[in-house]
Amino acid sequence: ELKCFREEPTMPGILLGDEFPNFEADTTVGRIKFHDFLGSSWGILFSHPRDFTPVCTTELACAAKLTDEFKKRGVKMIALSIDSVEDHKAWISSAADKDLPFPIIADDKRELSVKLGMLDPDERDKDGMPLTARCVFVVGPDKKLKLSILYPATTGRNFDELLRVIDSLQLTAQKKVATPVDWKPGDKVMVIPSLSEAEAANLFPNGVTTKEVPSGKKYLRYTQP
Repeated sequence: ELKCFREEPTMPGILLGDEFPNFEADTTVGRIKFHDFLGSSWGILFSHPRDFTPVCTTELACAAKLTDEFKKRGVKMIALSIDSVEDHKAWISSAADKDLPFPIIADDKRELSVKLGMLDPDERDKDGMPLTARCVFVVGPDKKLKLSILYPATTGRNFDELLRVIDSLQLTAQKKVATPVDWKPGDKVMVIPSLSEAEAANLFPNGVTTKEVPSGKKYLRYTQP
């Protein structure tokens, strides 16, 4: 059995554009069916290696603090680790001064972690079993995977960056634009290359500006959304 887990692929088990599995799981708020939990909302599922560990506790506090920011964007949050519901609840009560505003999935049998490719082969418990990595899955209202980020257990996430990429995903899902390097809400965006100049002029009443490049090609086109 241990051999099976050690040889399990660590690449993500779901690819961009795939429908996210409608799994059932026990959580700190009871048993859920994932698609029903999301409803018509966006969702973010993020895993942590283990309860009662230092980096995970800092992430728990940050995620709780930013709950309202995710709600503003219509995003439902849910976490996961390979601990039981009882351990989750004990950890929350010891690390936070109030109830956690989002559920944590109990995956103590590692079934979901294996299915989604969430295990970190370099981080193991006392029995030699791999822990969950710090995965991030953003799921759209259509239940399809829009973004995935896979951090090792030793590296804590930047939740401000998660909010930034959700802002980008939601904007680009509605308009034919892309967001350039270091983009943040309010900055100019880029017109996608497949749009002709006439189409771009029609779609973006604020105007389109083109940045000159040595080749003379006009593909760096910017607009204010």
